[in-house]
Amino acid sequence: MNKSLSDRAKGQEAAFMHKEEMAFRVTARRNRLFGLWAAGKLGLSGEAAEAYALVVIASDFQAPGDEDVIGKVLGDLAGKASEAEVRAEFERAAVEAGRQLSA
Repeated sequence: MNKSLSDRAKGQEAAFMHKEEMAFRVTARRNRLFGLWAAGKLGLSGEAAEAYALVVIASDFQAPGDEDVIGKVLGDLAGKASEAEVRAEFERAAVEAGRQLSA
């Protein structure tokens, strides 16, 4: 009986770790897609757009939650996109990231 409990605990731990890893990957992909969108609004393309997307990804580590990423892009896009447009694109990027990684 102890072995089956141990196996079940290991299975639950593995499932939890997989779920956490997928959440991290979706968040990173969302931030990249969001950063690439913002880069386009800033007139960046190619390597410059990819570099900007990496900066957006890194901005997610400044504070818990998503407001650090949204705030970064809002500040950079001042006058080029409304807050509503930025937040809508952030949500669209989240849906797209989830779709890409679940495929």
